[in-house]
Amino acid sequence: MRAVVGLGNPGKRYEKTRHNVGFLIIDFFLKELQIPFKAGKGDYYFAEIIRQGERIMLVKPATFMNRSGLAIYQLFKYHPVSAEELLIVYDDFNLPFGTFRFRPYGSDGGHNGIKSILYELKSDIFDRFRVGIGNEFFDAVNHVLSKFSKQELAELNNLLPITKDAICSWIDNGMDNTMNLFNRSYIDRNSN
Repeated sequence: MRAVVGLGNPGKRYEKTRHNVGFLIIDFFLKELQIPFKAGKGDYYFAEIIRQGERIMLVKPATFMNRSGLAIYQLFKYHPVSAEELLIVYDDFNLPFGTFRFRPYGSDGGHNGIKSILYELKSDIFDRFRVGIGNEFFDAVNHVLSKFSKQELAELNNLLPITKDAICSWIDNGMDNTMNLFNRSYIDRNSN
Protein backbone atom coordinates (compact mmCIF):
# COMPACT_ATOMS: atom_id res chain seq x y z
CA MET A 1 0.00 0.00 0.00
CA ARG A 2 1.14 3.53 -0.78
CA ALA A 3 -0.17 6.94 0.28
CA VAL A 4 -0.37 10.32 -1.45
CA VAL A 5 -0.76 13.10 1.14
CA GLY A 6 -1.74 16.64 0.17
CA LEU A 7 -0.76 19.29 2.71
CA GLY A 8 -2.84 22.30 3.70
CA ASN A 9 -4.68 24.03 6.51
CA PRO A 10 -8.25 22.99 7.39
CA GLY A 11 -11.14 25.45 7.42
CA LYS A 12 -12.86 27.94 5.10
CA ARG A 13 -10.41 30.69 5.98
CA TYR A 14 -7.59 28.88 4.19
CA GLU A 15 -9.44 27.65 1.10
CA LYS A 16 -7.80 28.73 -2.15
CA THR A 17 -4.69 30.00 -0.37
CA ARG A 18 -1.26 29.20 -1.71
CA HIS A 19 -0.42 27.02 1.29
CA ASN A 20 -3.38 24.77 0.46
CA VAL A 21 -2.31 23.72 -3.02
CA GLY A 22 -1.77 20.16 -1.74
CA PHE A 23 -5.41 20.00 -0.59
CA LEU A 24 -6.60 21.43 -3.94
CA ILE A 25 -4.72 18.74 -5.85
CA ILE A 26 -6.01 15.84 -3.74
CA ASP A 27 -9.57 17.25 -3.87
CA PHE A 28 -9.38 17.47 -7.67
CA PHE A 29 -8.03 13.91 -7.96
CA LEU A 30 -10.89 12.47 -5.91
CA LYS A 31 -13.57 14.66 -7.50
CA GLU A 32 -12.53 13.35 -10.91
CA LEU A 33 -12.97 9.79 -9.62
CA GLN A 34 -16.14 10.70 -7.66
CA ILE A 35 -14.77 9.15 -4.46
CA PRO A 36 -15.64 10.75 -1.09
CA PHE A 37 -13.31 11.17 1.88
CA LYS A 38 -13.73 9.13 5.06
CA ALA A 39 -12.55 10.11 8.54
CA GLY A 40 -9.36 8.31 9.51
CA LYS A 41 -8.39 6.88 12.89
CA GLY A 42 -6.56 10.07 13.71
CA ASP A 43 -6.27 13.63 12.47
CA TYR A 44 -6.74 12.95 8.76
CA TYR A 45 -9.28 12.20 6.05
CA PHE A 46 -8.64 9.62 3.36
CA ALA A 47 -10.01 7.75 0.37
CA GLU A 48 -8.69 4.60 -1.25
CA ILE A 49 -8.29 3.73 -4.89
CA ILE A 50 -7.00 0.62 -6.60
CA ARG A 51 -4.52 1.25 -9.38
CA GLN A 52 -2.77 -1.57 -11.21
CA GLY A 53 -3.86 -3.92 -8.44
CA GLU A 54 -2.34 -1.80 -5.66
CA ARG A 55 -4.21 0.01 -2.88
CA ILE A 56 -3.41 3.72 -2.84
CA MET A 57 -4.57 6.05 -0.06
CA LEU A 58 -5.23 9.71 -0.85
CA VAL A 59 -4.94 11.69 2.38
CA LYS A 60 -5.58 15.18 3.76
CA PRO A 61 -4.38 15.94 7.31
CA ALA A 62 -6.96 17.57 9.57
CA THR A 63 -4.19 19.25 11.55
CA PHE A 64 -2.81 22.65 10.74
CA MET A 65 0.20 22.71 8.44
CA ASN A 66 2.85 22.86 11.17
CA ARG A 67 1.47 19.61 12.69
CA SER A 68 1.14 17.63 9.44
CA GLY A 69 3.63 15.06 10.69
CA LEU A 70 1.29 14.04 13.50
CA ALA A 71 -1.44 13.07 11.00
CA ILE A 72 1.06 11.02 8.98
CA TYR A 73 2.39 9.34 12.12
CA GLN A 74 -1.22 8.36 12.97
CA LEU A 75 -1.80 7.16 9.40
CA PHE A 76 1.21 4.84 9.66
CA LYS A 77 -0.06 3.52 12.99
CA TYR A 78 -3.30 2.19 11.45
CA HIS A 79 -2.33 1.40 7.86
CA PRO A 80 0.53 -0.62 6.31
CA VAL A 81 2.33 2.38 4.82
CA SER A 82 5.96 3.37 5.38
CA ALA A 83 7.94 6.53 4.59
CA GLU A 84 9.37 4.89 1.45
CA GLU A 85 5.80 4.42 0.12
CA LEU A 86 4.76 8.02 0.68
CA LEU A 87 4.31 10.97 -1.69
CA ILE A 88 3.80 14.39 -0.08
CA VAL A 89 2.14 17.03 -2.30
CA TYR A 90 2.74 20.61 -1.17
CA ASP A 91 3.38 24.24 -2.04
CA ASP A 92 6.86 25.63 -2.53
CA PHE A 93 7.56 29.38 -2.41
CA ASN A 94 11.08 28.81 -3.72
CA LEU A 95 9.67 27.86 -7.14
CA PRO A 96 7.99 30.09 -9.73
CA PHE A 97 4.22 29.71 -9.97
CA GLY A 98 3.24 26.65 -12.00
CA THR A 99 6.57 24.83 -11.69
CA PHE A 100 6.57 21.16 -10.63
CA ARG A 101 9.45 19.42 -8.85
CA PHE A 102 9.39 15.78 -7.83
CA ARG A 103 12.17 14.77 -5.47
CA PRO A 104 12.87 11.55 -3.51
CA TYR A 105 14.32 13.05 -0.30
CA GLY A 106 15.81 16.21 1.17
CA SER A 107 15.51 18.96 3.76
CA ASP A 108 12.37 20.87 4.73
CA GLY A 109 13.33 23.82 2.48
CA GLY A 110 11.70 26.19 4.99
CA HIS A 111 8.32 24.44 4.76
CA ASN A 112 6.71 23.91 8.18
CA GLY A 113 4.61 20.94 7.04
CA ILE A 114 7.70 19.09 5.81
CA LYS A 115 9.58 20.09 8.96
CA SER A 116 6.82 18.46 11.04
CA ILE A 117 6.90 15.29 8.90
CA LEU A 118 10.69 15.02 9.21
CA TYR A 119 10.36 15.37 12.99
CA GLU A 120 7.62 12.74 13.38
CA LEU A 121 9.01 10.19 10.91
CA LYS A 122 12.67 10.65 11.90
CA SER A 123 13.46 10.18 8.21
CA ASP A 124 13.83 12.31 5.08
CA ILE A 125 13.39 9.33 2.74
CA PHE A 126 9.92 10.05 1.41
CA ASP A 127 8.93 11.30 -2.02
CA ARG A 128 7.88 14.89 -2.55
CA PHE A 129 5.82 16.65 -5.23
CA ARG A 130 6.51 20.37 -4.87
CA VAL A 131 4.25 22.82 -6.67
CA GLY A 132 5.54 26.35 -7.20
CA ILE A 133 3.27 29.03 -5.76
CA GLY A 134 5.39 32.01 -6.82
CA ASN A 135 8.75 33.17 -5.55
CA GLU A 136 8.30 36.94 -5.75
CA PHE A 137 7.27 38.26 -2.33
CA PHE A 138 8.46 40.32 0.63
CA ASP A 139 7.00 38.28 3.50
CA ALA A 140 6.88 34.46 3.26
CA VAL A 141 4.09 33.99 5.84
CA ASN A 142 1.78 36.52 4.19
CA HIS A 143 2.59 35.07 0.78
CA VAL A 144 1.74 31.44 1.59
CA LEU A 145 -1.45 32.43 3.43
CA SER A 146 -2.62 34.76 0.65
CA LYS A 147 -5.25 33.70 -1.87
CA PHE A 148 -4.39 33.05 -5.49
CA SER A 149 -5.27 35.85 -7.90
CA LYS A 150 -8.08 35.24 -10.43
CA GLN A 151 -5.51 34.72 -13.19
CA GLU A 152 -3.52 32.27 -11.03
CA LEU A 153 -6.69 30.35 -10.09
CA ALA A 154 -7.57 30.01 -13.78
CA GLU A 155 -4.04 28.81 -14.55
CA LEU A 156 -4.11 26.45 -11.56
CA ASN A 157 -7.40 24.95 -12.76
CA ASN A 158 -5.67 24.20 -16.08
CA LEU A 159 -2.78 22.58 -14.21
CA LEU A 160 -4.89 20.30 -12.00
CA PRO A 161 -5.35 17.60 -14.67
CA ILE A 162 -1.57 17.59 -15.15
CA THR A 163 -1.06 17.14 -11.39
CA LYS A 164 -3.36 14.10 -11.54
CA ASP A 165 -1.34 12.68 -14.45
CA ALA A 166 1.87 13.33 -12.52
CA ILE A 167 0.60 11.50 -9.41
CA CYS A 168 -0.58 8.59 -11.56
CA SER A 169 2.87 8.49 -13.15
CA TRP A 170 4.49 8.30 -9.70
CA ILE A 171 2.17 5.38 -8.81
CA ASP A 172 2.66 3.54 -12.12
CA ASN A 173 6.23 4.37 -13.13
CA GLY A 174 8.11 5.46 -10.01
CA MET A 175 10.03 8.57 -9.08
CA ASP A 176 12.80 8.63 -11.70
CA ASN A 177 10.46 8.44 -14.69
CA THR A 178 8.07 10.94 -13.11
CA MET A 179 10.87 13.45 -12.48
CA ASN A 180 11.96 13.15 -16.12
CA LEU A 181 8.42 13.64 -17.41
CA PHE A 182 7.02 16.31 -15.11
CA ASN A 183 9.83 18.39 -13.52
CA ARG A 184 9.40 21.67 -15.38
CA SER A 185 7.51 24.94 -15.51
CA TYR A 186 4.00 24.84 -16.94
CA ILE A 187 3.43 28.61 -16.99
CA ASP A 188 5.41 30.88 -19.29
CA ARG A 189 5.15 34.43 -17.93
CA ASN A 190 7.37 35.77 -20.72
CA SER A 191 4.79 34.99 -23.40
CA ASN A 192 2.31 37.54 -22.02
